[in-house]
Amino acid sequence: MEKLIVEIKKEITEAFVKAGYDEKFGMVSVSNRPDLCQYQCNGAMAAAKQYKKAPIMIANEVVALLENSETFEKIEAIAPGFINITLKGEFIANYVSDMAMSPKYGVEEAKNPKTIIIDYGGPNIAKPLHVGHLRSAIIGESIKRFGKYMGHKVIGDAHLGDWGLQMGLIITECKKRNPDWVYFDDNYEGEYPKEAPFTMSELEEIYPYANAYSKEHPEYREEAQNATFLLQNGKRGYYALWEHILNVSVNDLKKNYTKLNVEFDLWKKESDAQPYIKDMVQGMKDGGYAYISEGALVVDVKEDTDKKEIPPCMILKSDGATLYNTTDLATIVERMKLFKPDAITYVVDKRQELYFEQVFRCAKKTKLVGDDTKLTFLGFGTMNGKDGKPFKTREGGVMRLETLIKNITDAVYDKVSDRDISEDEAREIARKVGVAALKYGDLSNQASKDYIFDIERFSSFEGNTGPYILYTIVRIKSILAKYTEKNGAPDADAKMLAPVKKSETDLMLALAKFNDMMENAFEENAPHKVCQYIYELSNAFAGFYHENKIIAEEDKARQSSWISLITLTKNVLETCVDLLGMEAPERM
Repeated sequence: MEKLIVEIKKEITEAFVKAGYDEKFGMVSVSNRPDLCQYQCNGAMAAAKQYKKAPIMIANEVVALLENSETFEKIEAIAPGFINITLKGEFIANYVSDMAMSPKYGVEEAKNPKTIIIDYGGPNIAKPLHVGHLRSAIIGESIKRFGKYMGHKVIGDAHLGDWGLQMGLIITECKKRNPDWVYFDDNYEGEYPKEAPFTMSELEEIYPYANAYSKEHPEYREEAQNATFLLQNGKRGYYALWEHILNVSVNDLKKNYTKLNVEFDLWKKESDAQPYIKDMVQGMKDGGYAYISEGALVVDVKEDTDKKEIPPCMILKSDGATLYNTTDLATIVERMKLFKPDAITYVVDKRQELYFEQVFRCAKKTKLVGDDTKLTFLGFGTMNGKDGKPFKTREGGVMRLETLIKNITDAVYDKVSDRDISEDEAREIARKVGVAALKYGDLSNQASKDYIFDIERFSSFEGNTGPYILYTIVRIKSILAKYTEKNGAPDADAKMLAPVKKSETDLMLALAKFNDMMENAFEENAPHKVCQYIYELSNAFAGFYHENKIIAEEDKARQSSWISLITLTKNVLETCVDLLGMEAPERM
């Protein structure tokens, strides 16, 4: 379906052209004075300079050509040259009726679908998820869902950290505690056990202990570095132990991500890039891109237009060891080979912007990707406590993500547990509403901005919160259930009548913005735009609901029109909520 604002713009543009002016002046925007009109065109103001004519004269000429339009209820030129536009009720109702019949409520799928990889999550194995993993996971999940909804092939990758020194530290500590394990017997030639010799809880204790111990004992750290080297060079027992660490960790990670309605299409790992490194490095050398600087192999990525210093991208350290840069570049090689993506988007802490600038420039310069492959850094800000500092536990530590989820779920449970519902239903409502409170509280902020985590505000059933949005959906479900009980199933093909009250018009106009909003949210990787939209739509519904007695309405045609209108409202809200990785309960 054509966007509503585009349909209006086409008609305004035709009038400008007929009046003898360039089509570029037929620009239309939502009115910044909704008390005066619904849309506005300021093109006459810009045209005045080019045509050396008073803008009000140009505006009057254009308006004169549109006075008999089937689209506009009122269109007028206002000094010094604005064109104010109010649409006919029949036109709005027809547009919204067509939306209701459209498979995706007016959203057109991409004519030329792209393959897009979203790199989000980025947890390290053998470590629990903490609050620092929240934003990457839920922002990445949202933009992945946006892309799929718009018709693209979108691949979400967890991209696990599984190949660094932490593996050597865990292996070294396991050997110290359990030297008789078969994994440490160099003469063992049989099959290794299928069951892991440790639990996730044990791993979570082993790594921090080993890491702290290594900082005080250089010989222990050296042993861990050697274990890492042996693992990365295929030492059989260490590799088997690493596979156990990986499997135990991934199973635990999946449970926690599932609680957030976050799913990955791929669980690729840092180690998967290793086979591509040798040829990649050789190609950089052969192409004349890489050179030795102070013993290290580097690629210059600075550009003449840079206003700040951009250091070279280091590929290998002086001892030949690889770095994160090496692995991330090799991961790009792997992705291009396996998926041939048109775009790769990285959802990462904004403090890593310089690092990714280096990696992207290096990938482009060394021809790992073509000029038409879009590499995007989507940097997010920090989740802070009420003191304005990065969010911590009361003890000052980093809070585990499952603890954060439990805290906000418990806060919601306290608000619904006294209602006339079973314990199981109360827990299920708290789970869905708690996740919505947490995710909406985060996603309603522009990704790049820091924000204050406020459990009381986020879990409120009033205001710009996730629970308020879900409550709107539940309220509509309740109205539809009452209508069906009294009148039978609604007529799915019922045409919406022209609105008779402002609240009805406002709800229709809010619905009509859906396809335009979705396109912008996808193009700009902006979940906050979806949040802004559903808050506006929920408020528009609230205004309509309070002004009209839907179930008691005696005019059956009008009542049927309203039922169609609120059904579309529910469907659009549920679609947006799903795109944000949330779900509404049946009641609250």
